[in-house]
Amino acid sequence: MMRLLLVLLVVLTPVAAFAADRTPLLMDGKKTLYQRVLTRPQAVLKRQPGDGPGAAQPAMTRFYVYDRKAINGQDWLEVGLTTKGKTDGWIAAETTLPWKQQMALAFTNPAGRDRSLLFADRNGLATVAEAEKPETLLAPLRQKVLSGKGDTKVVSIEPDPFVDINKQFYLLPILAAEETFSADGHRVRLLNVASVSAKDDPLSAKTAPADNSVTQLRNFNAAIVFVIDTTISMAPYIDRTRDVIKEVQSQVEKAGLADRVRFGLVAFRANPKAAPGLDYAAKLYVNPADTETAAEFQAKAKAVEQATVSSARFDEDPYAGVMLALNDIPWNEFGGRYIILVTDAGAVKGSDPLSMTGLDAEQVRLEALHRGVALYTLHLKTPAGAANHASAEAQYKSLSFHPLVNKPLYYPVPSGDVGKFGKTVDSLAAAIVRQVDDAYHGKAVVGSAASAQPAPAKDDPLQQDTALLGHAMQLAWLGRVQGTRAPPLFSAWISDRDPAHPDIATTEVRVLLTKNQLSDMQQVLQAILKAGESAQLAPDDFLGQMRSAAAIMGRDPNAITGKNATKLADLGLMGEYLDDLPYRSKILDVDQALWSSWSISQQQAFLDEIRRKLRLYQIYHDDVDRWVALDNGADPGEAVYPVPLDALP
Repeated sequence: MMRLLLVLLVVLTPVAAFAADRTPLLMDGKKTLYQRVLTRPQAVLKRQPGDGPGAAQPAMTRFYVYDRKAINGQDWLEVGLTTKGKTDGWIAAETTLPWKQQMALAFTNPAGRDRSLLFADRNGLATVAEAEKPETLLAPLRQKVLSGKGDTKVVSIEPDPFVDINKQFYLLPILAAEETFSADGHRVRLLNVASVSAKDDPLSAKTAPADNSVTQLRNFNAAIVFVIDTTISMAPYIDRTRDVIKEVQSQVEKAGLADRVRFGLVAFRANPKAAPGLDYAAKLYVNPADTETAAEFQAKAKAVEQATVSSARFDEDPYAGVMLALNDIPWNEFGGRYIILVTDAGAVKGSDPLSMTGLDAEQVRLEALHRGVALYTLHLKTPAGAANHASAEAQYKSLSFHPLVNKPLYYPVPSGDVGKFGKTVDSLAAAIVRQVDDAYHGKAVVGSAASAQPAPAKDDPLQQDTALLGHAMQLAWLGRVQGTRAPPLFSAWISDRDPAHPDIATTEVRVLLTKNQLSDMQQVLQAILKAGESAQLAPDDFLGQMRSAAAIMGRDPNAITGKNATKLADLGLMGEYLDDLPYRSKILDVDQALWSSWSISQQQAFLDEIRRKLRLYQIYHDDVDRWVALDNGADPGEAVYPVPLDALP
């Protein structure tokens, strides 16, 4: 039985290359997308077809195809690592896999669900996914696989523990995809992926046995960072937060866990340009990475005080506080990663001139998930903010939505009651500390099945959510410390949903956008934004403005002037790299009729959404740690980042 491992990025040493003023072959039916292949095991790069021994290539190396030849009945591909005309040699076509769409799969954290099975063929997976009672078919198969007996229908099983693609890049390319429906009507994607196994590979790290995982979890640690509103009226909550942390830290030190649980504190207010007496929009008072003792924490936290002047508006800028915490705290030093946002007001929108980030809840949420941080919101529903409660709740539910629990980590405090607030903070902090304590004493559960989870009281959603998230973070931490390595390739079929529980996502699709493609997408959105602003003055000329933008950017003239070009998507504005993806673009689906039907405020909301996307893409572009070179750095513009579908325009 083969166990699944994930291909980590490898350093490639190609045969000496020769340059030519050429471009790769185009994919069938495409005008800008080049043919790409991935290498299988035994792929060898040669100077000429069949010429000499050549250089063996790591499995899953991506090449562009420049030419094809048939020599003595065998097909050969002339390939290069980049699209700039520099070819590296020839590879036998049979030792490659065509990669038509630059999509890859990322596993979701398996905490709270059973590990996914990878099936040998499409029909085997479809039979299970479409069955009336999928679990009756899955359970015996999973039992055989985990017992080591195996089954011909299944080629592998999802890795355990979890590997976070944002921190430890792996390539799980999607070769084909189709949709079906479960017996109860849920839409399910059946995905054909290429992966690797540990069979006969002495360099591959084997999945650590449970007892070893328990031993390793003794080193599991956590950071709990409070991001707290320090505007006028917040003094009681600031004091109560300090008191709770002091109490919890005392318990932590008595348990000998002072080096395992650290606390941090970030304060936020609003843009001081509108109210200079505020002093700051966001400020880091306590960094958990450099604060070891309770006394140190209390000394630094003592400086936190509520503002002495009012903000210009009731809404504050919590996004500035959260982004400061995400950017300035070294989360990679911690296994458990928690932010607890405390506020009694709503958040200024990213489009607001007073916004310090230019981001809204959804973009900040994606950044928290990128760092593996669980973001809780404690919303103080004080009487003074009654008119603001509904809009603020909508913002914070969006901000704190976590896909693992499939709901927001949002906990309102009725009437802003200080006592209830203190109990909530105490309960949350204690739950996190308890997980670290259990890990330290060997009580942590390291399996991924939902049946193995701790079972907090059903009437305590905060405890239940925290237990599941803590378990997920332990799996992610184990994945980082145990690591994996590569080789032999196989093809398999996997569902993007748990067939037994189709409301639970087991995988998510990522699009490997290159830096060049991201820059192109930014330019297009800038053009749409500019044209949209002009069209606000002449709403009936929206499509005309967009046609002009497409023409200026040198898009296909036939697409621009075509009679069927009624939506932005029809104008060829966005590159072909977004075609055929399993998502619908809210921006590209807009047509003249829809634009004309919108009020000014609706048009403005559309343009504001574009601005927020542009800000998020700039963060992607500027963060060098996010980019992965699939060509050993030969062309910086070809470095890729696995962009979540939710982040696309």
